[in-house]
This record gives sequence, C-alpha cells and structure tokens, in this order.
Amino acid sequence: MPREFPRARRVEEQLLRLLPELIRREVRDPRVGPLTVTAVEVARDLGHARVFVTPFAGGGDAALLVAALQGTAGFLRHEIRKQMRLRVAPELEFRADESIERGARLSALIDDAVASDRRRAAAADPAEE
Repeated sequence: MPREFPRARRVEEQLLRLLPELIRREVRDPRVGPLTVTAVEVARDLGHARVFVTPFAGGGDAALLVAALQGTAGFLRHEIRKQMRLRVAPELEFRADESIERGARLSALIDDAVASDRRRAAAADPAEE
C-alpha cells in the first residue's frame, strides 16, 4: 500500500519553507532582491528539485533573478543539506514562475470584458440607469 505522504512531498514542503529564508538571510548577490518561492518540485529520488520563483510584487527582472539564483545553487544546496540533515541534498534548478503574471493578465482581460458588457448593456437600454 503506497504511503499517502511520500518523502519527496515532505522534502518539497520543507524546501518551500526553508529556501526563502536562506535566500533572504544568506545570499548577498545584489541581483537577488525580494522574491517569492511559489513552488518546489522534487524528483522521486530526491536528486533534483525545480524551484519556481517570482520577483516580489512583480518588481525586477525574473530572468536576471533566476540567473543570479542559479549561480548560488551550490551554496544553497550545501546549506539545505546541513539544515535539513540530508545525506545528499537535491540539485537545485531555479525557474521563473509566470503563473502569477499570467493570472494578472487573465484577470485584466476578464475585467475589460465585464466593463465592455456593462457599457453595451447601458447603451442598449438607457432607461434602466
């Protein structure tokens, strides 16, 4: 019977809590500003982890942030290994998370469509106003 909460998922959740704190406290690269770690995906064998990040409040260049974080991946991996007491820490791969930006664009499109429908309805029936 498979376990409901496999080890990879536990490591993902620990990394999701630990990485933002490590980055904020230990990384001294000026290209790394405030950021949000939106998701972590750990391989089943715990050998590889994809870390999805986005600049905080949409500020900054996501590609520059990812490049800077990728440069610190070895250091972060070492710190993760120590703090999580893992024999081997996963290799980190940072990626820009575009879901927040995409969601904001979709929300703006929906708002525009609703406003357009209201204008059309108001123009078609001016007596209702």
